[in-house]
Amino acid sequence: MEEKKIGVIKAELEAVSITAIQSFIDTYTSDERGGVQKLVETARKRQEKYLAELERTENLKKYEKEYAQYTYIAGIDEVGRGPLAGPVVTCAVILPKDCDILYINDSKKLSAAKREELYDEIMEKAVAVGIGMVGPERIDEINILQATYEAMRQAISKLDPQPDVLLNDAVTIPGVNIKQVPIIKGDAKSISIGAASIIAKVTRDRMMEEYDYIFPEYGFASNKGYGSAEHIAAIKQYGPTPIHRRSFIGNFI
Repeated sequence: MEEKKIGVIKAELEAVSITAIQSFIDTYTSDERGGVQKLVETARKRQEKYLAELERTENLKKYEKEYAQYTYIAGIDEVGRGPLAGPVVTCAVILPKDCDILYINDSKKLSAAKREELYDEIMEKAVAVGIGMVGPERIDEINILQATYEAMRQAISKLDPQPDVLLNDAVTIPGVNIKQVPIIKGDAKSISIGAASIIAKVTRDRMMEEYDYIFPEYGFASNKGYGSAEHIAAIKQYGPTPIHRRSFIGNFI
């Protein structure tokens, strides 16, 4: 039988799913051609990365397993406590017990493209997602910490079903009658909190990109409202917009 050309085998490797990659390795491991062996090695590395990610994701379920006696476990996180402009956004997510979403992590550790990809998968597979949001005027009125708690309560209230336990990124939220488990750096330690951090981040980033069309001088698409040198210079030159937090920009106006 005529040997397959290496280009054909390469195309097979590019098309093969990660779950079928062992079959590719088994098929070509005895082909002694150097080019084929390189492809087999590439396949093995791909498989190793996949297995490492499976293990990492399983470890991210530590708290979800610890509280497995609860039917609905929600992870909650916020984004936007530090910016000079825009809302603080929170998200609460209940994932299915058999959640199979890979690559969830603290949203800051992921590329924008990966966050967008995971956003779609989380929204599709989650049992429930709730988003809370508090704008600049309210932040100025009650301070950023209280505004964050208010947004978190909003997010929790929008979950259907309501959770039996909350896994929180570091904080204990006042005024909530659900069992809470604060976890330091929770968005990198709990798959539920990590999922919430991704939804919150993508939601807020999209909003700031919309604001960039309305207020193009401030660079909101790139700085997302954070205090970059260009953003601060724009505040000094053009003054604040309605989405600026007056209590955050007193030094610049």
